Amino acid sequence: MTYRTKNTIGNPPRTKNWFERIFNSPNITFLFLTLGLFSCSDFVDVGPPKNFLVSETVFDDPATVESALASIYFKMREQGMVSGNFGVTTGLGIYSDELDYYGFDAGYSQLYLHNVLPGNDVITGWWGQAYNIIYSANDIIKGIENSTDLTAAEKDLFKGQALFVRCYMHSLLVMLYGDVPYITTTDYLENNVVVRDPETTVVNTIISDLITAVDLLEGTGQNSAERVLPDEWAAKALLSRMYLWTGNWEEATFLASELINTFILEANLGNVFLKESSETIWQLRDGENPKNTQIANQLVIRFIPGQTYSLTDNLSSAFEEGDLRKTQWTDTISDTDNTVTLRFAHKYKATLNETESLEYSILFRLAEQYLIRAEARARTGDIPGGLQDLNIIRNRAGLPDTSFATADELVNAILQERRVELFTEQGLRWFDLKRTATAVEALGDLKMNWKPTNVLLPIPETELETNPNLLPQNPGY
Repeated sequence: MTYRTKNTIGNPPRTKNWFERIFNSPNITFLFLTLGLFSCSDFVDVGPPKNFLVSETVFDDPATVESALASIYFKMREQGMVSGNFGVTTGLGIYSDELDYYGFDAGYSQLYLHNVLPGNDVITGWWGQAYNIIYSANDIIKGIENSTDLTAAEKDLFKGQALFVRCYMHSLLVMLYGDVPYITTTDYLENNVVVRDPETTVVNTIISDLITAVDLLEGTGQNSAERVLPDEWAAKALLSRMYLWTGNWEEATFLASELINTFILEANLGNVFLKESSETIWQLRDGENPKNTQIANQLVIRFIPGQTYSLTDNLSSAFEEGDLRKTQWTDTISDTDNTVTLRFAHKYKATLNETESLEYSILFRLAEQYLIRAEARARTGDIPGGLQDLNIIRNRAGLPDTSFATADELVNAILQERRVELFTEQGLRWFDLKRTATAVEALGDLKMNWKPTNVLLPIPETELETNPNLLPQNPGY
């Protein structure tokens, strides 16, 4: 399956048992949209409808569809695994080797100590919220397909955006839990028989759906000057990442090159995470309240004691001497007696008490694409090309060019560069350890309770109890 080949969705429709407990109304479109639209329609500057909606008319007006999508983006920013208070940035940061945890939440403590139980409320929340968003995206896709009032261009745009969201959420689920149901329907009755699709099937279906999304979103790259709406470039960025994960080096190189030729790498490290950054491909805009990002609010340490997270010594020591990312993207703080000093992630600097929006939550940025292309080139023997991309990222960080004699040496250097460039960004470090089968090597001596089966999280216990067809549980749980 390649990006340059058009594709149609072929998986049988399935849904998730969790939906039956939440979305068991025959008027689900009415319920979802009326609740979502009035709470967060300002999220992307789309005004809410003036009157209540009914399911037959929701998709007659493009403004109401925009508002329904805005509700999804708001939930992605404020709730669950993507960017909320309990997102994968912190959850997988403490699960891997990026963050130390000082809090008292039982679910997070299990993640940090690698003794996660199937009843863990964090991983249960991630599962449920992800499928909530997937369900909402499917509801929009269904309504768009049945609409007789939207233009063909409007249908393509809205369906492409919803399809992209569905793919993005499934990409997180499959990396966390392995075999998971790939949901393409809103028929809650099917959750009595839903089963988990094999990981390879889920990944291939994500790629297939993303190819469709790219086709639908063609020419939409300028829809949002702030890059807060998924467009063809966001879809290509995720597709490039999926090709990297699956080892399709040719297609990863092709798509990363398209993005590199379209966006501009920020020369100043201090501008990378500002809302107007030139290298941002897709980001989640703030709402009226709160301003800025949950990420800064969680990771910036204001007082000791009182911290929840700090960077591990392992990560702090991974930066080379003279790396500007350590001085500009991290910071230190000491207690009043100067007896304890901790280093913390400071990519995002504006906390929620700021009155002005300075930063949005960035989910895809150009530097990742340079490193994707560098790795893809290296793995196909293009050492000069891989070195060129690697050194562009190194030079921006104030580091000199480097060189390697073999492709394996270059790949290892690129993975190291990914670690210090993409730290505390949506769990990318953990996903790298998983996809390269190096988690045991990296974490075996760091995590007291580490087991090789920890490369997958357990399927939430409540889901297995409600739907035994999701069995067997992942190994080790």
